[in-house]
Amino acid sequence: MELNTTGIRENRPNRYTVFGGDSKTVAADFSKGCLRKANRSFEQGRMCTEINGMAALMSLQDAAFIVHAPQGCIGCSVVVEDFYKVGQIHRGIKYVKNPHVIVTNLDSNDVVFGGHKKLVEAIHLAEERYNPKLIFIFTSCASAMIGDDIDSIAANEQKNIKATLVPIHCEGFKSKINPSGFDSAFIAISKYILKDEKVPKIDNLVNLFAPTTVSYKDQQEIERILSLIGLQANFIPFFGSLESFKRIPAAAASTSICKVFADEFMIELKQKFDIPYSHTVMPIGVRNTDEWLRGIAAVTGKEKEAEEFIKSEHERIEPLVAEIKSHLQGKRVFVSGGTGRSFAAAALVDDFGMKLIGLRTPVYDDDAHKDMTYLNSVHKNFTVDVTVHAFEQINLLKKLKPDVFIGVSPVAGKLGIPTTHILGGKRCTMGYDGLLYLGHLIIDQLENPSFNKKIAAHAHLPYRESWYSEDPYKYIVPEKD
Repeated sequence: MELNTTGIRENRPNRYTVFGGDSKTVAADFSKGCLRKANRSFEQGRMCTEINGMAALMSLQDAAFIVHAPQGCIGCSVVVEDFYKVGQIHRGIKYVKNPHVIVTNLDSNDVVFGGHKKLVEAIHLAEERYNPKLIFIFTSCASAMIGDDIDSIAANEQKNIKATLVPIHCEGFKSKINPSGFDSAFIAISKYILKDEKVPKIDNLVNLFAPTTVSYKDQQEIERILSLIGLQANFIPFFGSLESFKRIPAAAASTSICKVFADEFMIELKQKFDIPYSHTVMPIGVRNTDEWLRGIAAVTGKEKEAEEFIKSEHERIEPLVAEIKSHLQGKRVFVSGGTGRSFAAAALVDDFGMKLIGLRTPVYDDDAHKDMTYLNSVHKNFTVDVTVHAFEQINLLKKLKPDVFIGVSPVAGKLGIPTTHILGGKRCTMGYDGLLYLGHLIIDQLENPSFNKKIAAHAHLPYRESWYSEDPYKYIVPEKD
């Protein structure tokens, strides 16, 4: 049966954002349809959909970005700006620039009377100051609660503006599943940029959807892999442009580096433009890189070339992986990250003979379950925390005492645990070369842990000692039947 999409992952069934327990239990209950929905009686701040909407697009070269929000909402863009500037440096750009961002700075007066005037002023200021080809307008909790109709405002102002105005509905309270911000961005791209315009096909062109957190080294590795089987990558929106958006319908196929980045959008492209797509895994580790490459090869008719390349790469890296494995065999690992990245990083644990003892993911769904089924087949029972909250993770880390932490969290470093970051946007983590780099990085962290130990000796964490002895899942409250 053909899969249809509304463009928003919220409409998919069987999505869980709260769970605490072990890997066998979550997999078994999910398979049987018995995994209960739950909430938390206490929560820290969570990542909102707005930041993912911005993160998806803010590396574009010919765009300006208006955040229709109070000033504080733009604070989350600092990380994206860092990725953008570092990406320019890695690409040899001499004069590094910031993304072109304007915030309308909504205040209490606007909450009462509306922010229409400020948004109109921001649109004209963006045109005058940056002369962009695209102006993206992001909503926020405040502008949504006020009821500002950004679509009508954009439609009214479009006749006075040369740039294409693209409203994006990504208000933070809209969803507990923050990748929905990616969906909001792609829905707007489809509606305001692609529309239904057909263009001539390019046989070897592949739409490669990649967020700003992918490093330039990763881009080079993925381009190397695809080029050696005769394919060319059209990176979207990753350091792209209006022209790269316009090329999307011309592609022979689509795939994504991140499993949760453009999965809904690729379904829509198949329905609108008959572009086949591959939705597999993030290419981190030997198994995942093989699976990712075979996936895109299957929809482009490059199976033979892919198998020949995989064979040659295995011959090249297997002795190097064996050497890394001799240093890491048996080390106990806790993995943490986004849904796609955490499961991908957990798979590379097998490459190095390490032992997976814990995994944190913000969402558990059908895609996550496929990965969990694989991990359960090669690992003994391990801890699973479906959360975005640091207080649960630090409790688990204190209890489990892993030898190494792979993922995205400053908390582990403050506990003195050797850590390897997989979301830096500054180093190679993907493909066959990325595997080798990560392996040596983990070895370095284990053999030279003094920095983290010094951090742990002087860092003050905002938790009482009593918290570490309590049940990390005490605030999870199952929903009533």
